Amino acid sequence: MTYRSWQARNHRMARAKGFQAFCAAALFGVMLAQNAPGMAQTAAGPADATASTTAPRDPTKGAVTNLPLPRFVTLKSGDGNARRGPGLTHRIDWVFIKSGMPLLLTAEYENWRRVEDAEGFGGWVHYSLLSGTRSVLVSQDMAEFHTSADAASEVVFQAERGVIGKLLECSVDWCRVNTNSEKGWVEKAALWGVNPDEILQ
Repeated sequence: MTYRSWQARNHRMARAKGFQAFCAAALFGVMLAQNAPGMAQTAAGPADATASTTAPRDPTKGAVTNLPLPRFVTLKSGDGNARRGPGLTHRIDWVFIKSGMPLLLTAEYENWRRVEDAEGFGGWVHYSLLSGTRSVLVSQDMAEFHTSADAASEVVFQAERGVIGKLLECSVDWCRVNTNSEKGWVEKAALWGVNPDEILQ
């Protein structure tokens, strides 16, 4: 082996040993960082804080009022514009024209509420157009209203499909309704605007 070849070989060996030393130092630094309690606590802190303060919203509660969703409400006026989205910039898709009609409220966003009627038509309306006073819509032809919550009791009057009445109270299967100043008990199945398992006193 010539002197030049011997010198080149030693130079390559020195470079290899230097690279191995560099790798060992880097690995030692990584292991030290992983075992350092302070660094581990700092990394876990923000994630833990976020997990503890952020809770998923209950989909059965309104985002604004925290009232149950869905729920029945009543249209205050006889001219309620239902828009495609929650805001005046959205186009009007539907217009409610019956004052006192029951509506199903399904969503809330700021001052807007998404509602639909008995046929599923609707959209977003301003909350000022709605009332928590309960009303119902007769959904059967010539529904019979009785003196008491009993099919054997006297029939005091009948109401056509589409008639709107003020909801006064409900038992398991019957509701007492005021329509055109006449009051009577009608089977809950003949109405839209009240839940099947709902009891009102």
